[in-house]
Amino acid sequence: MKKENLMASLLLGGMLAHPAAGMAQDGRLNVLLFTADDLDRNSLGCYGSEVPDISPNIDHFAAEGCIYSKAYVNAAISAPSRAIIATGLYGHNSGVMGFMKMKEGNNTPLLMEILRENGIRVGVLSKVSHSTPKTDFRWDYTIESEDLGYGRSPSRYYKYTRAFFEDCKASGKTFYLMVNSEDPHRPYQTPDGVFRKNAEAPSRYYSPEEVQVPDFVPDLPLVRKELSYYYNSVKRLDDTFGRVMQALEESGLKDNTLVIFISDNGIAIPFAKCNVYNASNRTPWIVRWPGVVKPGSRDDKNYISEVELMPTILEALKIKAPARLDGRSHLNLYSRGAATGNKMIFTQIDNKISGGPVPMRSVQNMDFVYIYNPWFDGERIYRNNNEGLTMRAMEEAALTDTVIAARVKLFRVRVPEEYYDLTSDPGCTVNLIGDPAYTSDVARARKAMLKFMRQSDDPVKELFMNRNEPPEACRRLLYEVFPQAAKYDEIKAQYSRKINDGNPEKD
Repeated sequence: MKKENLMASLLLGGMLAHPAAGMAQDGRLNVLLFTADDLDRNSLGCYGSEVPDISPNIDHFAAEGCIYSKAYVNAAISAPSRAIIATGLYGHNSGVMGFMKMKEGNNTPLLMEILRENGIRVGVLSKVSHSTPKTDFRWDYTIESEDLGYGRSPSRYYKYTRAFFEDCKASGKTFYLMVNSEDPHRPYQTPDGVFRKNAEAPSRYYSPEEVQVPDFVPDLPLVRKELSYYYNSVKRLDDTFGRVMQALEESGLKDNTLVIFISDNGIAIPFAKCNVYNASNRTPWIVRWPGVVKPGSRDDKNYISEVELMPTILEALKIKAPARLDGRSHLNLYSRGAATGNKMIFTQIDNKISGGPVPMRSVQNMDFVYIYNPWFDGERIYRNNNEGLTMRAMEEAALTDTVIAARVKLFRVRVPEEYYDLTSDPGCTVNLIGDPAYTSDVARARKAMLKFMRQSDDPVKELFMNRNEPPEACRRLLYEVFPQAAKYDEIKAQYSRKINDGNPEKD
């Protein structure tokens, strides 16, 4: 890579006084992308959490960089989310529409492939399969989950990141390192001292009385109990992040390394992960770039999302991006504080880890969330593996509480469309579809949804345009777009018939 100074324009917008400070003396930049696993943005101190001492390392990092408050992931499930990072494409354009790989022969370039072709060493820690959309791609440096205490050992993250940094220094190569924590993914850390092999205890534990209950689930004793376990895992995430940053600083590479911290999706409880609600897709997004990004700054104006990460990283490294991308670089936001021009974000779900397809689409910003659920037919039931004690508490409370019962019913069955006013209802608890006061707002959101679908060649577009057809017609259209949904529904029907015949054996 040629020796170049950053442009004098970096001086604008309150940037630092030395425009070349973000690069090494030979003009080369490293990139470290750190992802949390199933982290709710509001769990961090720098995003307003009042849980004591929850994220001192991340908060310190934020004080050295910029916090972006209007940041989103475009798919709120681990593998599809990471595939968007690797391809710069929505799932329906890369082919990663769930826990799957790109089809053999797909020549869509991966971020890691482009970087390697340009002489950059690429490494990954944990979540390796989820971070690698092509079956035949091999990273230069790979540390699997089990070697990192199943993604839960701060000391092992330190050991392996330090080794990677030292190797890059010895070889004279710049790097792209993707560090994936598996905290605070389930199973949450309970206080009984039982850990997965080589995992470590967090630096402190939390009681149910110390936690904050998100505004999209009810404040119930069992919910608080599970959230205390979740915050134990958040604490260990912060411990891990601190050790990785320690390794980077000790390597002497901190000053020429762009570090980006995000989560792959929201917390694994109802109305967050595996959905398209506000809490599903909002993400912490913190950027530290010495000499470029102003320390202690905060951007409350600009919308950004992970589909923009690939072109942004490539531009930062002065590498030409592929012509076919669904996102565009927002590097000027980091370097000059320039506006992105984004007004809202498009999000999607297609397949979970099990069960048939449950396609969902959303357009959202900080003011509203509009959701279209093409899988809805009044009969299908939504379930996932993220419900735990929180959903159990809600279902128990639903027996005597009509408000909670309505929430449980919505989560399980859904409705074709949902619209939430986030200014008055940030928890997305009151669906305003059909409210005359919001008729024009819903109409604008539908128009924006269709525009996104057309621009990105979303196959769900035909379903959306025919959403007012009778349920049976909508189901036929769903089967045309998602043939596996028809197969899944038939298997369910056969199983139901066997149960009714007194033979509960599954196929």
